[in-house]
Amino acid sequence: MLATYPLLKESDFPVLKRSQLTTLQVNLGYRCNQQCLHCHVNAGPKRTESMDEEGIKLIIDFLEKKSISTLDLTGGAPELNPFFCDIVEQAHKMGVHVIDRCNLTILEEPGQEKLTDFLAIHGVEVVASLPCYMKENVEKQRGKGVFEPSLAGLRKLNELGYGDLGTNLKLNLVYNPQGPNLPPAQQQLEIDYKKHLLDEYGIRFNQLLTITNMPIQRFGSMLVSKGQFDDYMNLLKQSYQRENLKSVMCRSMLSVDWQGYVYDCDFNQMLNMPLSDVNKKIHLSELIDVDMQEQSIAVADHCYGCTAGQGSSCGGALSD
Repeated sequence: MLATYPLLKESDFPVLKRSQLTTLQVNLGYRCNQQCLHCHVNAGPKRTESMDEEGIKLIIDFLEKKSISTLDLTGGAPELNPFFCDIVEQAHKMGVHVIDRCNLTILEEPGQEKLTDFLAIHGVEVVASLPCYMKENVEKQRGKGVFEPSLAGLRKLNELGYGDLGTNLKLNLVYNPQGPNLPPAQQQLEIDYKKHLLDEYGIRFNQLLTITNMPIQRFGSMLVSKGQFDDYMNLLKQSYQRENLKSVMCRSMLSVDWQGYVYDCDFNQMLNMPLSDVNKKIHLSELIDVDMQEQSIAVADHCYGCTAGQGSSCGGALSD
């Protein structure tokens, strides 16, 4: 059982207000073929939560009525949702840019043989987790035996044009620190990643996204069990950079869970924090006719993770 980690109901994190909504990030379910140490959603092979067909229809309706430009699909492994292809196809027809947050090894799973072709045909941007370019470090964080399947998945994507500058098929990799540390400078680390992966494995990608580990769920529980939670929170607070506030992802994004309930970000979703100034969960169906611009965003101490150092978001560093 996961340890219970401390959460403060009161926080001195600055007030944030929402700007124009451009991105809908949807968690299609918690089932995953992996069980990574840093996973903030506590996903794994034994999880059964999954968005149903009615939920998928609501997402498409919301995208159309709100003129959302980006649909960001996450999980678990979002590809394991039985309606994954349906939501991608419908969003693509509407001209919505689709992001698939892929763990790479899913591309090697039985039954997923046509997945890479499907992603390429629909111009899906692949954001793939690869926390290091060294096998030992990757498997320490993501599990034994995942490195080679990850490389195989990357090669399949490269064969279709992913990662090539001459195509519109974007392949971005995600780096997470191994422990309770802030990520290194994104720009230099990207140079190192590109050189090593190309020289050693012939693999190409577009951009490296460095993301700070959040002190919640599985990673937060690990910090508590090792007596490192307070030190890590102090590191995040001491590294706070006010200029990152203008670019944090929650200002232009809504996070939707597998049941259709809405949160200010994916991390708030995992903490079961409702929208600011609301004492109950709000369903996406209640927001179709609501203008959310300038509404307050629910914040707590974990928000320091997005503003520490170079900053962190689903799109990588906020500054470098």
